[in-house]
Amino acid sequence: MASGAAEKGKALVDGSESAAESAARWAREWSTWAMKKAKVVAHYGFIPFVILVGMNSEPKPRLAQLLSPI
Repeated sequence: MASGAAEKGKALVDGSESAAESAARWAREWSTWAMKKAKVVAHYGFIPFVILVGMNSEPKPRLAQLLSPI
Protein backbone atom coordinates (compact mmCIF):
# COMPACT_ATOMS: atom_id res chain seq x y z
CA MET A 1 0.00 0.00 0.00
CA ALA A 2 2.83 2.36 0.80
CA SER A 3 4.49 1.58 -2.52
CA GLY A 4 1.29 2.56 -4.39
CA ALA A 5 1.23 5.91 -2.62
CA ALA A 6 4.93 6.38 -3.30
CA GLU A 7 4.44 5.62 -6.99
CA LYS A 8 1.63 8.15 -7.26
CA GLY A 9 3.70 10.76 -5.50
CA LYS A 10 6.74 9.95 -7.63
CA ALA A 11 4.77 10.35 -10.85
CA LEU A 12 3.53 13.74 -9.74
CA VAL A 13 6.94 14.96 -8.56
CA ASP A 14 8.84 13.52 -11.53
CA GLY A 15 6.74 15.47 -14.05
CA SER A 16 7.39 12.87 -16.74
CA GLU A 17 3.73 12.84 -17.80
CA SER A 18 3.41 14.20 -21.31
CA ALA A 19 0.77 16.66 -22.39
CA ALA A 20 -1.09 13.95 -24.32
CA GLU A 21 -1.15 11.64 -21.31
CA SER A 22 -2.31 14.49 -19.10
CA ALA A 23 -5.09 15.40 -21.52
CA ALA A 24 -6.18 11.78 -21.81
CA ARG A 25 -6.27 11.41 -18.03
CA TRP A 26 -8.22 14.66 -17.67
CA ALA A 27 -10.74 13.58 -20.35
CA ARG A 28 -11.19 10.18 -18.71
CA GLU A 29 -11.77 11.75 -15.28
CA TRP A 30 -14.16 14.36 -16.69
CA SER A 31 -16.18 11.81 -18.66
CA THR A 32 -16.46 9.57 -15.59
CA TRP A 33 -17.67 12.51 -13.51
CA ALA A 34 -20.17 13.57 -16.19
CA MET A 35 -21.57 10.05 -16.58
CA LYS A 36 -22.08 9.73 -12.82
CA LYS A 37 -23.99 13.02 -12.77
CA ALA A 38 -26.05 12.03 -15.84
CA LYS A 39 -26.99 8.75 -14.17
CA VAL A 40 -28.32 10.59 -11.10
CA VAL A 41 -30.24 13.10 -13.23
CA ALA A 42 -31.80 10.33 -15.34
CA HIS A 43 -32.65 8.28 -12.26
CA TYR A 44 -34.47 11.06 -10.41
CA GLY A 45 -35.78 12.97 -13.43
CA PHE A 46 -37.46 10.29 -15.53
CA ILE A 47 -40.79 9.99 -13.68
CA PRO A 48 -41.27 13.78 -13.28
CA PHE A 49 -40.50 14.15 -16.99
CA VAL A 50 -43.14 11.57 -17.92
CA ILE A 51 -45.71 13.32 -15.72
CA LEU A 52 -44.83 16.68 -17.28
CA VAL A 53 -45.25 15.32 -20.79
CA GLY A 54 -48.54 13.68 -19.82
CA MET A 55 -49.91 16.87 -18.27
CA ASN A 56 -49.13 18.85 -21.44
CA SER A 57 -50.85 16.44 -23.82
CA GLU A 58 -54.31 16.77 -25.32
CA PRO A 59 -56.84 16.11 -23.85
CA LYS A 60 -55.52 17.47 -20.58
CA PRO A 61 -55.88 14.75 -17.93
CA ARG A 62 -56.23 15.43 -14.22
CA LEU A 63 -53.25 14.38 -12.12
CA ALA A 64 -55.25 11.52 -10.57
CA GLN A 65 -56.11 10.18 -14.05
CA LEU A 66 -52.49 10.44 -15.10
CA LEU A 67 -51.17 8.53 -12.08
CA SER A 68 -53.85 5.83 -11.88
CA PRO A 69 -53.14 2.60 -13.77
CA ILE A 70 -56.69 2.36 -15.18
